[in-house]
Parts: sequence; structure tokens; C-alpha cells
Amino acid sequence: MQEDFERGRVDAFFRRVAESIPVTNRPTSLVITHLLAERPAFLRGVARLSDVAAVLPKPRSINEAALREVSATMQVDQLDRRRFAEPEEVLAYVESRAAGRDLVLLDVGGYFAPTQEHLRTHFSGRLVGVVEDTENGHQRYADLDKVACPVFSVARSPLKDPEDYLVGQSVVFSTEALVRSRDNILNGRPACVIGYGKLGRSIAAMLHAKHVGVTVYDIDPVRRVQALSQGYRTAATLAEALAGAGVVVCATGNMALREEDFGRIANGAYVASVTSSDDELELSALNGLYVKTAVEPHVTRYSRTGHYFYVLADGNAVNFLHGASVGAFILLVQAEILAALALLAANGGAPGMWEVPAEVRQSIAATWLTYFHEVS
Repeated sequence: MQEDFERGRVDAFFRRVAESIPVTNRPTSLVITHLLAERPAFLRGVARLSDVAAVLPKPRSINEAALREVSATMQVDQLDRRRFAEPEEVLAYVESRAAGRDLVLLDVGGYFAPTQEHLRTHFSGRLVGVVEDTENGHQRYADLDKVACPVFSVARSPLKDPEDYLVGQSVVFSTEALVRSRDNILNGRPACVIGYGKLGRSIAAMLHAKHVGVTVYDIDPVRRVQALSQGYRTAATLAEALAGAGVVVCATGNMALREEDFGRIANGAYVASVTSSDDELELSALNGLYVKTAVEPHVTRYSRTGHYFYVLADGNAVNFLHGASVGAFILLVQAEILAALALLAANGGAPGMWEVPAEVRQSIAATWLTYFHEVS
């Protein structure tokens, strides 16, 4: 919970960022977001640059106090990935909230990727563009045969590096807390980290700092070479990586474990994820194959004859159980999202994948340092 002076400082920071890129044609926005404790300040920043038609909180990351605060001043709607994959349903929803307007979509996880072409061609207003926050969402848009509008991605921004590093730490913290709830510890349990992007690197480093042996698996051989050079054991196949691992942390954002992989997980192993289960784990394929038993809060035992393992947080981002806080560093990414929104509103752009210019990122970082670190 932020003190009043802290809220004021965050609001002032976002106001400074919002004012740095003049917006003459104020668009309407639909905002998908993790509605965590600090998020109302970000949404107030979005409201400085656009008319917020609705906020759509990601279902498994909602802080009740934040929800009450946002609901008092903004429309809050339910988010459903299956519904948002249906072009006509998405179109009907967007029309109900923003008919005839210039519209910017703030996305977290590529929810609008399957339907953005349909929206561009059938929406009664104008789809100005999309701002995407996550690597998973970045991939969803980049993999499309045709990107129908400008998509500003902050997923690979250097301003996101501090967040990713600290999120990796928080994933290990929450994983260890749940393992300890079973009267077990990480030490003595070899770990497998699947995915060696920015999050995977942070997770591996944090586990190593706790004296846990780490094996890294990534489908990209370049990343396996990087992991090997940094002192980790690597595996040429996922099956080899899973063999004997007592903790498995999935950090790909793109289906780390499928049905056939779960049978290779060692008995008694704990499985954790850095994102939603729909994106990282094919748990639905285990229905009827394994018996599910809740053994502790947020710890589920999957068992069948001769085999059992534990899934943490129902396969969703385990760090959200403990607030997923990364301190003021999260404001860097949120400020870049505001800058991308402002750039779309001011200039639009051609269809395709875009990034915020380096000089804008530098300005955001300098402003952040003024407000949150280099205070005289």
C-alpha cells in the first residue's frame, strides 16, 4: 500500500511523461492490465492521454483494493481469452464501448492479436494501433501473416530489463515459499529452468545464488551456449532437462510443457510458471489422466499409478501470489507504454511492429531517476 506522498510522486512522474509528447487528437483506449496494487496510478496516466472506455483486468492478477479504486471512476469489464479469440464477439464488445472513435488497444499477452485484422476492417471507428507489454504477446503479433495496424511493443525494451530481473527473483521467492509450505526446501532439489530469455536468466541466477544446481533448456541453441558459458548445465532435449529435476520453472511464455512432457517429470517434483497456465502449461490435457488433489493452498498434486508431481498456483504466474512487486522499477515500463500511446495518438504509423525511439526511452529513464533515485 502506497503512502499519500508516494502516490503523489508517482502521479507527478506519469504526468511529466504524458506531457512530454503532445497529443492533439485524444483517442479512446481499452486497457488490458494486471490490476495490481500500484496499477491505479498507471491507469490515471492512461486517462491523461486517452478516454478510457474500459479496463479489463487479467483474471488471476487482481488486487481487490485496486479494483475498488479503479471501479469508482472507470468502467471495468471481464477479460476472457476464449471470447477474445472470436472475431465477431470482440467486434461486438469493442463497438459497445468505443463505436465510431479513434481507438488504441493496450494489450498484455496478445489478446487482440487473433482479431486485429477483423477489427481494422469492420470496426465503425478507426483502429489507431496497439501497445503490447509482454514477450508472449509480442510473439503473437509478430507471428501473424499480416499485422493490420501499428503495434508498439515494449516487451524487448531495455527499460524492461530491471523489471524482468526482479520478476525472476520474485518467481523464485514464491516458488520457495510454496515448497516450504510442504515442509520441503529447494536445497537438494536439482532445478530445471525451461526458457533462457531475460526471465529465465534471472531465475537461474537466483536459484544458483541459493546453491541450487540448475539445468537450462531452451529450444534456441544460442541461448543454451549462453547458459553454458555462465556456468549452468544445459540439456540438448527437454526430456534430458526434466530427468531428475526436483523443481521445474517454466519461463518460455509459449507452452513449455505439453501433454507428453508431464510423464517425464520426476516423482515429487514441483512445477512453477512465470505466466498464465494457458500460455505455459497444457494442463487441460491431463484431465482424466491424472487425479488432481489440493494438498496445500496453491499446491496441487497430480497423480496416477506410479507417478506424481505438484503444480504451483494452478500453473499460473506463481509470483502473483505474493504481489509480484518489483518496486518503482515497474514504472519505467508503464511510462514507456504511456509514451507509445502518445506516439500513436500523435503520429499513428504504418502497420507493423514498432518500438519507442531510443531518445524517448532515455528521457523516461532520466525522469525516473529524478523522481525515484537521484533526489537531491
